Parts: sequence; C-alpha cells; structure tokens
Amino acid sequence: MRLQENDPVKILVVDDRQDNLLSISSILERESYITVKANSGRAALKILLQEYDFSLILMDVQMPDMNGFETAALIYERDRLKNIPIIFVTAYSHEEEAIFKGYKVGAVDFLYKPVNPELLRIKVGVFVELYRKTQSLIAQEQKLLSINASLQKEIEEREASEQKVRELNRQLLDNNIRLKAANEELDRFAYVASHDLQEPLRKIRMFSDLILQKKSSTTELDKHIQRINSATERMQQLVNDLLHFSRHATSKGDFVEISLNEIVQEALKELEIKIQQSNARVVIDQLPSVLVIPTLMQQVFYNLVANAIKFCKKGTAPEVHIYLGQEEHHPTANGNGGSYYSICVKDNGIGFETKYLEDIFIPFKRLHSYQEIEGSGIGLSICKKIMEQHQGFITATSQVNDGATFIVGIPGQRLD
Repeated sequence: MRLQENDPVKILVVDDRQDNLLSISSILERESYITVKANSGRAALKILLQEYDFSLILMDVQMPDMNGFETAALIYERDRLKNIPIIFVTAYSHEEEAIFKGYKVGAVDFLYKPVNPELLRIKVGVFVELYRKTQSLIAQEQKLLSINASLQKEIEEREASEQKVRELNRQLLDNNIRLKAANEELDRFAYVASHDLQEPLRKIRMFSDLILQKKSSTTELDKHIQRINSATERMQQLVNDLLHFSRHATSKGDFVEISLNEIVQEALKELEIKIQQSNARVVIDQLPSVLVIPTLMQQVFYNLVANAIKFCKKGTAPEVHIYLGQEEHHPTANGNGGSYYSICVKDNGIGFETKYLEDIFIPFKRLHSYQEIEGSGIGLSICKKIMEQHQGFITATSQVNDGATFIVGIPGQRLD
C-alpha cells in the first residue's frame, strides 16, 4: 500500500509513559496528522502486524522489557516496514555511543526530551514529506519495471555484449598500465644501476691508479688488489641483486636470518673512503637479527649513511648514530597489523623541512641543486623500494639545520 498525495498521514508514537504519548499526540493532531499510540515496543510490533501504512514512527529509546533500538531492529526486519523512517526520542542528548547505535539500526534523526513542540512539528513535516516522495518514487519505479518487462531480455543481451566490450577495454587498459609500469621500472632500473655501481667503480679506478703509479710497497699493493677484488665482487653482487630486485617479486628462499650489525658493518666497509675523507664518526648500537635479503638491506644502510655524510653541515664532521628504536605497529600490505623493529639512523646534518618528507622518497626528486650537493636523487627511493620488498617501511623526522633521523621498519618475522 502506497501513500497517495491526499491520503491522511499516520504516525505511530511509541512511549511507555502515557503523559508523553498524550503530549506528542496533541502536538501532532493540530497538524491534522493521525496518531496511533503504543505504550511498549511489543505493542508497537503488534500494531504493525495489522497496519503498515505509517508515514513516520516516533519512538522512545528507554522503555522497559524492549528498548527502542531493539524494537527498531525488529521492525526493519520486515520488508514492508523497512522504508518507514524512525525518529528516536531520548532524554540523553550527549551519549554519542547511543546516538551511533540508533543511526546504525536505521534511525533518521533524534529528538531530545523535553520535546520542543515547534521542532517536533518541523522535523515530522520534513520526514513525512520525504516519505511521501520516497513512496512516489517507489511507485514510479514499479510502474517503469512493469512497462519495461517485455524489453528485459533485449536489455540483458545488450548489457552482456556491453559487458564483454567493457571487459576487453579493461584488459586493454590493464595491459597498458602494466606496460607503462614495466617501462618506468626499466628506466628506474637503469638509473639505480648507474647510481649504485658508481662507488665500486670509483674504488677500482682509484686503487688501479695507485698500482699503476708503482709508488706503493708490496704490502700496500696487496691491499690495493684486495680492495679492487672486493669492489669487483660488490659490483657483481649489485648487478645480480638489481636484476633480482627488478622482478617485482621475492620468495621465502631469498630471505636469510642475519644480524643487522653484520649488515651495517659491511655497508660501512664500502663507505670506508668517504668516512675517512669526511672524518665521519659512526656509532652502532647492538641491533637485532632479522629475516632479510642481506645484500639489499645492506644497500639501505649504505645509502642512509652515505646521505648522512653527503648532507653534513659545512665545517662540521658528520656524526651518525645507528640504534634500535621502539617497536612499532603498522598496517601491512594485506591490511593486517604488523610488529616492526625500528632501526634509527640519526645524523647531525643540514636536515630538511617536514613538508618535504614525501618528496625525498620520490625518484629523482631533489631538495638541493646538483651544484650544491652531488647525487641523482634516487638513493632514498631505492631504500623505499627495498623496504617494500621486505614488507617493511621507511620514514624520517627532521628539522632544518638540526639533523635527520631515518626510521627503517623491518618486520619482526617474514610476512607471507
């Protein structure tokens, strides 16, 4: 049964107190509304079994036996009643949990005791009009469905054809996106390779020049050759890791449980010359053993310490402190919470403004010109990508001229 334009408006008023029922009814009857009164939730349900042409239900929240929320939930279980708006009437105006619960069960609004007659008339008028329009729209929808029944088969066939076209277009779009991503990854790969292979190449050239000058003792020559071999091995390992890194996937077999102190020490060996030239002081606290891809994690700490040295204050020797911060909890890629070791790399350098935090992890995004500070602007983006491969994270805190602290979040255990 649908409410027509000139049909009388029926409102069900539910309250366990007779004086409240009479008060609300007298206010509404002045507006020519027909009110039906129920003194409990059960009485309201009994009425609704026989009558369902109500435009609105005004229901007290606090009632014995069955409260307003429970009554509303039972009312809305019936299809023919689920479109009737319910306004809850309550004496408690500041209980957010109760208000949330009311809206959750389907309430459209709340009125607070003592009820303001003018506000009651206005709200009832608004929701009665909305109910009329809703019923009108439902009636029109049913009429249209009836008229279009004979065309349904044709529409379904057309939609099936359009769906196939949309699916093909979606596949084409996905393929284009994957192709674009692959091309971008190839570009990043090329820059990563050129960026990270520079240091071993410089070592090879420098120690080769020392050997060619023939000014070193036999012992020094042996050391130079050993360092050349070490740099060559590092280049080979980097090439292998970069090729592996570009696959977008890792397996459990790639991960090894290893002490982070060992990883950091290996990174510092590669930075030996820079540390000596800059008089840098690097302090490493006791760090945990973790499940990681060692060479890739080594690259993270290499880049972070190298940046700490690079972005030092003029006339001030770099100081770097690597330590274990507080355990952190972050959402993982699959939406579940995860526990992480927070490895902090703190320096005394020039720092940066907090507003640039996201920018520093974007490939080739630089906060300083190349003339000011060398670099391609890709080191931190490499760190971010490596941490994503580990299902971890990297972030930072900093202030200008007050150093920076980079936080590397490593899962407490390898996530599937």
